[in-house]
Amino acid sequence: MSEKHERKWLILAVVGAAFFMTILDVAIVTVAIPSIQKDLNIAESTVQWTLTAYAITFGGFLLLGGRLADLIGRRIVFIVGLVIFTLASLACGLAGSAGVLIGARAVQGVGAAIISPAALSIVTTTFREGADRNKALGIWGALGGSGAAVGVLLGGVLTKYFGWQWIFFVNVPVGALVFALTPSIVPESRAELGHRQFDALGACLVTAGNALFVYAIAKAPEVGWGTARTIGLLIASVAIIGGFVWWELRGRAPLVPFSIFRIRTLTGANIVGFLLGAVTYANFFVLTLYVQQTLHWSALRTGVTFFATAGSAIIWAGVAQALVTRYGPRPVMTAGMLILAVSVLGYTRLPVDGHYWPDLLPIYLIFAVGMVFGFVPVSIAAFIGVPLHQAGLASGLMNTSQQIGGAFGVAISSTIFTSKARDGNFSPSAFVTGYHWAFAALAVFALLGAAAAYVTMRGAHAPVEQEVEQAPVLT
Repeated sequence: MSEKHERKWLILAVVGAAFFMTILDVAIVTVAIPSIQKDLNIAESTVQWTLTAYAITFGGFLLLGGRLADLIGRRIVFIVGLVIFTLASLACGLAGSAGVLIGARAVQGVGAAIISPAALSIVTTTFREGADRNKALGIWGALGGSGAAVGVLLGGVLTKYFGWQWIFFVNVPVGALVFALTPSIVPESRAELGHRQFDALGACLVTAGNALFVYAIAKAPEVGWGTARTIGLLIASVAIIGGFVWWELRGRAPLVPFSIFRIRTLTGANIVGFLLGAVTYANFFVLTLYVQQTLHWSALRTGVTFFATAGSAIIWAGVAQALVTRYGPRPVMTAGMLILAVSVLGYTRLPVDGHYWPDLLPIYLIFAVGMVFGFVPVSIAAFIGVPLHQAGLASGLMNTSQQIGGAFGVAISSTIFTSKARDGNFSPSAFVTGYHWAFAALAVFALLGAAAAYVTMRGAHAPVEQEVEQAPVLT
């Protein structure tokens, strides 16, 4: 194996470690919520903001982070995001009040939104289209898919044995190591566009619109979907995003050239990615509530139960990548979403007095297959035919779709199970009925994703090794 070939995989390992941290932190806080609430004496309605604050800034700044990576330089933007994320993680662990913790989580989300698309664009410009890129993006898809499961697992272990602060402190040494390795391992590159104009107004509009949309759907289960507040916020977010579209269509150097959506595989991958994110993140959210609130399992036991999903996901990643390389993304992606639909439908039979076997483990294993068979082809398809000078943009779009989809799925499922639980006076059986209905809704999302994959990926084929535009490397 040549030194250049080895270096490519080393680059993947370095930026992949940082990306995995950002995905981990979407879910890692979930099992620690009771401990955080008790230690900091936070009201239940307030402590949820440790999740919401991260989701808002993460979803809101992703597209901006991806485009900045193209324009300014992928390595430098990645490093800036890494520094922000690591320092914010330290601040979270040291927080002594709700305000400090929530504020630090919001900053952490900004760092994550810069890291994720910059890291993915580094990968896509390091590996040219073909078998190696498919392998790299297969690993990337597995990291994204298993991150939520590992987050719940790691969150449970750290909270039990070290305290909730360590779910944040664990990021600091990892971030420091990645920071130390990046300058010598990851080359700098950026898009050669013939200009360095930055669309400041477009950046402000899309960030504000996305952040407001995530905030509106995250708060909707609490205040009601039909309230003037929720409707007003949703209308405002749509209006801002509409203004962004209008501005981009008339700009000479738009933040988002809408011609990129002519690439059908990219558009399809983003549609499926939205639905995949909704199913995956909401699944882990609802399951965590079920095992902690209904089965009364500890944070540690809750986390350990998800090891089956996280561990088997790693095994199936190689299979999914090989299948995409041989048959293309369409059949694998469609099958993945159908498997997810079957698995979440299986959760609609969960009893009040459930057990790990046979109620949970078999479905955990099935879900892992569907999750990986979804994330891996989506990650590959999102970059088929995308010019390297738009790699950061494509990365930002893909990450935005998945994260906003995740926020949407959690909001919908939360609304459904809360409504059903309220109808039954919040009895254990009423909660379980609510979970059943929430999982049924996720099955619908998965079926829609399967249909979208089947239609939009028609004719898409696995990229073969070929000479393509190479990323400009800056010395």
